[in-house]
Amino acid sequence: MKMKLFAFATFALSANLGFSQAILDDYIQEGFARNQSIRQQDIALEKSIYALKEAKTLFLPKVAFQTDYFLAGGGRTVDFPAGDLLNPVYGTLNQLTNSNNYPQLENESILLNPNDFYDAKFRTTLPLLNMEIAYNKRIKQEQVSMQQVEIDLYKRELAKEIKQAYFQYLQAVHAIKIYESALELVSENKRINESLFKNDKVNRTVLFRADNEIARYKALLENSRQNTRSARAYFNFLLNRTLTDSILIDDSYKDIVLAIREENTVSQLEELQKLSIASSINEQVEGLSQSFIIPKVSTFLDLGSQGFDWQFNNKTRYYFFGVSLQWELFSSGKNTYKVKQVQLENQIIQSQTDYVENQLELHLTTAINSYRASLADYESAVTAFGTAQQYYSDMEKMYKEGQAIFIELLDAQNQRIHAELQLNISLFGTYIKAAEIERANATFNLNK
Repeated sequence: MKMKLFAFATFALSANLGFSQAILDDYIQEGFARNQSIRQQDIALEKSIYALKEAKTLFLPKVAFQTDYFLAGGGRTVDFPAGDLLNPVYGTLNQLTNSNNYPQLENESILLNPNDFYDAKFRTTLPLLNMEIAYNKRIKQEQVSMQQVEIDLYKRELAKEIKQAYFQYLQAVHAIKIYESALELVSENKRINESLFKNDKVNRTVLFRADNEIARYKALLENSRQNTRSARAYFNFLLNRTLTDSILIDDSYKDIVLAIREENTVSQLEELQKLSIASSINEQVEGLSQSFIIPKVSTFLDLGSQGFDWQFNNKTRYYFFGVSLQWELFSSGKNTYKVKQVQLENQIIQSQTDYVENQLELHLTTAINSYRASLADYESAVTAFGTAQQYYSDMEKMYKEGQAIFIELLDAQNQRIHAELQLNISLFGTYIKAAEIERANATFNLNK
């Protein structure tokens, strides 16, 4: 492989790795679409949205149909002395009118429990002032935001894993190509040595050593193929595909190394957003705990009918309107204790925020330092490969001219192959480290 294939190029990035990444970006979006955990998170988000809609309905009027029917016997009664009160009067009227138009009455005993009585009505209720409902709605809104952040957090981690798995796969694929090239190289050396042996310029030991080199690189090639299969299986696992599915190769990655714009900030990370939302939710919970200070006011309207023997007419129909007020004046300190608990929870969240922020900053700093070290390794590998390639070319020419021994050629050959492998490792190592930085400072655009 020519030196120009490993020419060092730098591209500054602002929001993502930023160059020919169509294939990888498509894989990431496929991973988002197929991942079962993200699907579960999406369902949880949809559930949170419905919970918010439910909370909003609490501000609206509710209409319910209610009916009661009573059968009664025995129990308390009210005695009404109708006969004692009216019979003397009725007797006098009968005498004056010389008739029996006014009959004698019996004293009544009226059952308090109504018998064969119904009450059917439509009740409409509407809250006019209820801070518990208002705070509950705000909490549900924050929970929707929290669930969205949960999805973004999982996607960001998955995007990093997919990128790193893809680079590891490319690294393994290119290692196969290097070993295949090395196998061709040692096979050519064997052919040359066979020609030299026929001309009595080398002894048989050289042929044995050449055969050993061929066997060694065949074993290394097979091992590399196994590593590639494992890398492919893991990549497909992340995408929830069949483990043996083929993977498209983006060869542009083998020619370019990245230089990341090192944005040393973690303020936009989802981990901190979650804690910020948790703090906001706790503030709403605190307001909910203090809402007992404000009275609850609601109104209701009943439209119905009530009467005996299922009668329905103008006398049984009725409406009933009212306004109710509920104001909790004393609860033995229960509400005060609830507020204190919420305030302490706020302190816990703030402490967690400070700790997580420091932890994330440490992670980002470590990722940047690791990337810088990997970039330095790549630059060194470029130089080392160029030197090894030139050294092998010179040694091969000298060996053919009889100015070098086979051991020296083998040493030059192994140095060249090792340098090429090291260049492959360090090249894709920079991509892997760059993906770590991208995760650590949340610069990957999740909504491509």
